[in-house]
Amino acid sequence: MAIIVTFHAEGVGPELYDACIDRISEGRGFTSFADLPAPGLLAHVSGPVDGGWRVTDVWESLEAFEAFAKILGPVIADLGYGHLQPEITPAHNVVTR
Repeated sequence: MAIIVTFHAEGVGPELYDACIDRISEGRGFTSFADLPAPGLLAHVSGPVDGGWRVTDVWESLEAFEAFAKILGPVIADLGYGHLQPEITPAHNVVTR
């Protein structure tokens, strides 16, 4: 079952997002999230919201997200945002074009 994963980082802007991409890409040969080898990622969007930054993903399954979280979690913690916890909800419908 597909899931929606949302992170909301209060008080930060694109700097944290860009730093995460830089750290995850180190030594892996990609330069943007679009190039990220993340099996099971169906959609990704990020942008500013009142008071912070939001990232929302759609994953094929919880297991697919958890596999990626093993890479993302330590990066977020190393950047000082280990307290960020995603909101995970089941997707009722997913449309891609």
